[in-house]
Amino acid sequence: LALSQGKGLFATRSIRKGETVFVEKPVVSSQFLWNALYNYRACDHCLRALETAEENAQRLLGRSSLVLPHPEQCSIRKDLHQQCPRCQVTYCSAECRQAALEQYHQVLCLGPSRDDPTHPLNKLQEAWRNMHYPPETSSIMLMARMVATVKQAKDKDWWIKTFSQFCSKTANEEEEIAHKLLGDKFKGQLELLRLLFTEALYDEHLSRWFTPEGFRSLFALVGTNGQGIGTSSLSQWVHACDALDLPMLQREELDAFIDQLYKDIEKESGEFLNCEGSGLYVLQSCCNHSCIPNAETSFPDNNFLLHLTALEDIEAGEEICISYLDCCQRERSRHSRNKILRENYLFTCSCPKCLVQADDPDVTSDEEEEAEGETDDAELEDEMTDV
Repeated sequence: LALSQGKGLFATRSIRKGETVFVEKPVVSSQFLWNALYNYRACDHCLRALETAEENAQRLLGRSSLVLPHPEQCSIRKDLHQQCPRCQVTYCSAECRQAALEQYHQVLCLGPSRDDPTHPLNKLQEAWRNMHYPPETSSIMLMARMVATVKQAKDKDWWIKTFSQFCSKTANEEEEIAHKLLGDKFKGQLELLRLLFTEALYDEHLSRWFTPEGFRSLFALVGTNGQGIGTSSLSQWVHACDALDLPMLQREELDAFIDQLYKDIEKESGEFLNCEGSGLYVLQSCCNHSCIPNAETSFPDNNFLLHLTALEDIEAGEEICISYLDCCQRERSRHSRNKILRENYLFTCSCPKCLVQADDPDVTSDEEEEAEGETDDAELEDEMTDV
């Protein structure tokens, strides 16, 4: 990123390849609304998947008769699950229920109005769903939780300052991000959302967030800093099965079963495998992009805890960079990569890979377009299990 971006994360000591650089909890997070509507059941606070691995596989396959081998490798503890006694949203544990209540849920609890379509919060969520279809990249409820957090906080200024740390944009850039999230009719849609947001959540301490400019900047903050979160009890079960010490024949049988399972699920559910949401992470949001990153984020705990792992040795003083592009996008031409980065993050990349390819022609070749459709099966399976 250009120096004007103003942030970066640097190693204070040497870090070895494969080492966890840090584990971080988001300041706020939320499941995507369509994802929740389609019965991807996740803890309302930490996004931990709530279905057992077998239930998860049965739903994704549309086949309730499926039985998974090694059920003991499933990490889901249903005996610990709890619901909010007023609105019945579900949490994976008493700790998550309490954490949500203390941070934002008192303001956002719908109580007996949970299924009332005229409740201001339900109207806001319905309007958002009608504007932002899958594949989802953000949620109005992430912004709602930011407001609710400040509303509930004793030290409101501390939280406002925390949220203001996230990279903010100029009005022109904010407009571009809002446009990207909401599409062609974005001005009318943004104003409708702002009015519904105000009706549901207005607070005088945060009056700026409810003005047209402030609401747009809130949008831009979430649009550029929101980190996608994916959780899956099936993926957890697969990782646990991979680690089992089995005789060779049993190992081959289990691997073949898992490979076939993922192929069948892909036919039935496509790419929508995980409970998905997004969160704001203070440290992760400081990481700049590179098309040849030296670190990557993942969610191996099946919840919102973000692990940043080194992809290669990183020396003290070296910048730690992640990629804002997925594996397939990173293999595309410099022109195509930068088109995605400009549209979504409003910058042109000048990482070593982009500098080396600076003289490449600025066209997206037909061959590249064709190659996009041809994902190798093995690579696809890797991506599916790599939560």
